[in-house]
Amino acid sequence: MISSLPWYSLASVSRTREGRLIIMLHAGVDMHKHYSVITVVDDEGKALVRGAKLPNEEEHLIAFFKGLEEAKEDGVRVVLEAGPSWMWACDLLDDYAIENVLCHPLKTKAIASARIKTDKLDSEILAQLLRTDFIPCAFKPDKETRDLRELLRYRAILARRRAQVKNSVHALLSKRNIHLPVANPFGKEGLALLSALRLPQPARTILDGHLAVLSFLSERIAEADGIIRAKYRESEGARLLSTIPGVAEFLSLLILSEIGDPERFHSAKHLSSFAGLVPSVHRSGVTERHGRITRQGSRWLRWALVEAAIHAARKPGPLREHYLKVRKRKGAKVARVAAARKLCTYIYHMLKEKKTYEALVGPVSFYGHLG
Repeated sequence: MISSLPWYSLASVSRTREGRLIIMLHAGVDMHKHYSVITVVDDEGKALVRGAKLPNEEEHLIAFFKGLEEAKEDGVRVVLEAGPSWMWACDLLDDYAIENVLCHPLKTKAIASARIKTDKLDSEILAQLLRTDFIPCAFKPDKETRDLRELLRYRAILARRRAQVKNSVHALLSKRNIHLPVANPFGKEGLALLSALRLPQPARTILDGHLAVLSFLSERIAEADGIIRAKYRESEGARLLSTIPGVAEFLSLLILSEIGDPERFHSAKHLSSFAGLVPSVHRSGVTERHGRITRQGSRWLRWALVEAAIHAARKPGPLREHYLKVRKRKGAKVARVAAARKLCTYIYHMLKEKKTYEALVGPVSFYGHLG
């Protein structure tokens, strides 16, 4: 209840507009791992609660904001920064129908940077920006999209760990000049040879450990792939993206989930900027210099686009032509990023216009290794 909060005066938030009592409150939340610092201001910018420190426990936060709601008529708005802890907090506020927005930390810093930085000041800056509608809002995906992202990122992390284990096995064999007579040491025949390989200790124990971890990771990947296949079948957008050469269920779903709602992007360049694939720009007077890509935005989307571009550029068409042209001038690494940016443009139009890859760029046929 609001009366149970000794540092809060109900009378201080009462005022009138057009002959009626109104109370519109704006709360800035500086959220940390174990606690949150909250400042609440009214429509005129007067701080009614400054720097209240609450533990990150559901009952405390809901009691606080529900207490505020009992003293209002027009509403309470809450702003949080897009950090590691925002998901559960926003879900909690949504469950109790408390209006909340997510702000972009870097853009907020650009608007309201200060020499002095404290939790109390940060929360007050957020509250004042919310009051004046200067909050640079970040995209807040729904729970279903967040869960899908988490699954796909988990699968990608498992694949990376499996690759690390395979590299460790290759290194162990290479140190002992051991070469298996199979093309794939981790296929059924190769694993049988590795299990039967006579090695001195501790190499045998190490190899057995690697093989056990490899088996465990492969099982978890297969388990995740089963869920991913089911999600893919339900997604029209993912099936559309899988028409890109070399892009299967996993990559198509990852790209789609990281993009979220394509309607929020007003142009292909806007989407490329979100992926961090646009060059940085440095201006001074009449001089303008373009640098490396910004790398801001979703690193997972950026990685997925580069992977997809490498596969798609193996087939004749404008993407391959663009890749080869840039590679000739600037090398393969820059060319891969340039191809990813161009593919990002294609994906924007595919999702907006609901076209397949071939319908957008024309027929393609397999060409081979990029080199």
